[in-house]
Amino acid sequence: MNDLFDQNLKKDLPLAERLRPLDLSGFVGQIHLVGPNTILRKAIELDNLPSMIFWGPPGCGKTTLARIIAKKTKAVFVQLSAVAGSISQLKEIISAARERKKFHQQKTILFVDEIHRFNKTQQATFLPVIEDGTIILIGATTENPSFEVIAPLLSRAQVFILNTLETKDLAKILQLALVSDYGLKAKKVKIDDEVINYLSLMSAGDARVALNALELAVKTTKSDKDGIIEVSKEIVQESLQKTHLLYDKAGEEHYNIISALHKSMRGSDADASLYWLGRMLEAGEDPLYIARRLIRFASEDIGVADPQALNQAVAAYQACHFIGLPECKLNLAQAVVYLACAPKSNKLYSAYQAVLKDIKDLPSYPVPLHLRNAPTELMKEIGYGKDYKYNPDYNEPVEQDYSPPELKGKKYLD
Repeated sequence: MNDLFDQNLKKDLPLAERLRPLDLSGFVGQIHLVGPNTILRKAIELDNLPSMIFWGPPGCGKTTLARIIAKKTKAVFVQLSAVAGSISQLKEIISAARERKKFHQQKTILFVDEIHRFNKTQQATFLPVIEDGTIILIGATTENPSFEVIAPLLSRAQVFILNTLETKDLAKILQLALVSDYGLKAKKVKIDDEVINYLSLMSAGDARVALNALELAVKTTKSDKDGIIEVSKEIVQESLQKTHLLYDKAGEEHYNIISALHKSMRGSDADASLYWLGRMLEAGEDPLYIARRLIRFASEDIGVADPQALNQAVAAYQACHFIGLPECKLNLAQAVVYLACAPKSNKLYSAYQAVLKDIKDLPSYPVPLHLRNAPTELMKEIGYGKDYKYNPDYNEPVEQDYSPPELKGKKYLD
């Protein structure tokens, strides 16, 4: 009776949810992680899991892997979304896990979806309970853990990187959807391989995008007199556009596209720079984030070769702040083109890196006495400011040392 109830519930779920495999035999893609004799596969099959972070773009299988683990493990499996979850919920879960471990010697696996949404304090809550074995943490994130997960937590968890699904993987998933009892088998869907391949390509490695678009295309297409629903390329295109899935890049390509924008500007390719800027803006990226990156670029890659570059970048940031979207898109475009066409120099960046190296590798040398301020008589008596030459009093360059004696003659700017 429960099975029938579960089946009825499953029929009401979105196609992408209904098709989640229950074991690794049905999992498509990520062979480097779950292929034969891989570390993660062995850990899942032996039910001997470390705490770990799944890092990868949307729709690549992070949550599906966690669900497979939930079916496989003998531990109690608890799921929490960092978007909706609170610190009080987290503490309740941890308290219950302690009770299980103490009285039943039973492990608890806690799966935290979008773990990057937890702040540093919330993430720090995991540290002692991972350390003492109260929970095994599985975190899923679309964001780079190096930036979004605190270092102490990273040191206690194994990071597994999931790749964007290949076009052939998506095509396989779509074909499975057409013949699965939980998929579209009962709908009598007819779709050419060419259309399957097109949908796979345009879904940009995201299985959820592909399946949602296919489901919408099927739902909005009338069947013929024989009950067959024929899905064309045009219908697929419309389905992608109507659901905004074709341009849903904000999470999965965030770091890749900003890197492409930087490198295109650095390479003085204004056209490519505009393209990557457009990709970010149309994906819904915060224009102020882009503007901040342009400000950094202006100093790092152009610097004193064209001091106006920084003014352009700061002005673009101010324009974005004043008028917002969509008008500020052109302000950013202007700044991007200016930065791409400006002369490039990393002298300023290299000089500061050299400074940082000396600060790290050398002692903290004291400030020479003649450069020190002397606001009190005692400081004057012990030599603070003595023999300092006030430059405006001289009509010619002043012979005077400004560095610590140990760094005399050191050149950071070539």
